[in-house]
Amino acid sequence: MKFKLKKTMLAASCVAALGGITAPAQATDWLTVQGTERDGQAARARVWGFIQAQYQYDNSDANPGTGGGAGTGCAGGATDCYIPPKLIGPNLDSQSAFNINRARIGVRGTGMPLDSNVNYFFLVEFGNNAITAPGNSFAKITDASITLNHLKKVGRVRAGLFKVPMAEEIYQGIALIDYVNFTDGTNQLLLERPANRNYTGNIGAQTLPVGTSLNGYNQSVSAARDVGVQVFNTFKVAPTWEASYSIMVGNGNGLNASDNDENKDLHLYASFAKVFKGAGPRRQDWKTFAWYTNGDRYIDGTDDSTHNPQEYERKRYGVGTKYYKLPFRVTAEWIKAKGVIFQGPDKPSFGLLPPSIGNPNHPSNGLNSNAEANSWYIEAGYFIPNTKWEIDARYSLLTRMEDSVAEVEFEDFLIGFQYHFNKKTRLTVNLSNRDVHFTGFGTNVGPNRNVDGIDKRLAMQLTHIF
Repeated sequence: MKFKLKKTMLAASCVAALGGITAPAQATDWLTVQGTERDGQAARARVWGFIQAQYQYDNSDANPGTGGGAGTGCAGGATDCYIPPKLIGPNLDSQSAFNINRARIGVRGTGMPLDSNVNYFFLVEFGNNAITAPGNSFAKITDASITLNHLKKVGRVRAGLFKVPMAEEIYQGIALIDYVNFTDGTNQLLLERPANRNYTGNIGAQTLPVGTSLNGYNQSVSAARDVGVQVFNTFKVAPTWEASYSIMVGNGNGLNASDNDENKDLHLYASFAKVFKGAGPRRQDWKTFAWYTNGDRYIDGTDDSTHNPQEYERKRYGVGTKYYKLPFRVTAEWIKAKGVIFQGPDKPSFGLLPPSIGNPNHPSNGLNSNAEANSWYIEAGYFIPNTKWEIDARYSLLTRMEDSVAEVEFEDFLIGFQYHFNKKTRLTVNLSNRDVHFTGFGTNVGPNRNVDGIDKRLAMQLTHIF
């Protein structure tokens, strides 16, 4: 892995200077917050939700370079061509766009007065994002689960569709995340975009207005969710210390209610936390955690006329720590991925260079179990005392398809701020300085003819929770 020393040192300096952040993001016990209701305090039905309206502007250079070979850009010799990282999702047809990124409404509560030990959680997405955009869905159920707390001293049981315990960045309540966009590692390795059932060829760079959609996927992003059964609990191990665990078995088919093969995914999670003060989603604490997920996927990754899916192992695991005590917050996470690695929304069969490689088992096509990726980030924030302002900074690095012809590094240094109108309404502004480079190719050579132009992105988002 290659690190750009100057930017890494700059990120470390910002972390040392800022140290942490304010109310929206905490190292909360999300197992309990998302899976259960408070004993004797929960309503039979509590309607809740949030809206996120945003604007993003991408300053990337459209010109992918000239010449033959991989990554040469548009057909017909056009030079002003765009690839997905230079456009605003989920539609990928412009470098600037307003959007209702998320609009979710749900209901949660208990079985009172029949049985307060039975909890439920239901949530629907109406926004324009990778959950609803495929197939032009009007709305999509993202959560529908029942929790049984009858043996709460041993383990609670949750069944249905819900978020898989894993990396803090994606497992925390999404309305409380301190940044507009996920890091590249979380976006590409953990959200999971199920490959098309039948082989679909790669989609080349496009001129604007886009002629062929760069969104080749016909299924919703999994959004780090699965349908299955989970046993979990949180225990106090000392007056101010607690430990949590989760064991889950799921279909491995994302937001789909049924299974598409005979394989099941295994998800393991454990955390240990020092509680400073508070409770629920705004608790101040220091949490360290580890997680593991493993399952198989059937993917038709061969460029031929027959439907010939093959089984590939998908493995993800990671560790992290998050410190939150006003006015500071610091988070650091590391993620490892093996097999079934996302190659971009224009590559719905995951192959990066299938015509030249011609081998579905080659590690550079993203399917083989030998294909690997590695990602880490460190972020921090500072809530300015006696004000409504918060300052944020984040550095992330993703190395995808390690040790292969398709190895590529995604580096991002972000600075931003938030203004809290009140506890439920805030404005988030981020400026990302991005750099993407295929390590096996020189500047403006091969696939670098496209990615060399990836540059800064401005993102602004207004969030209201109700």
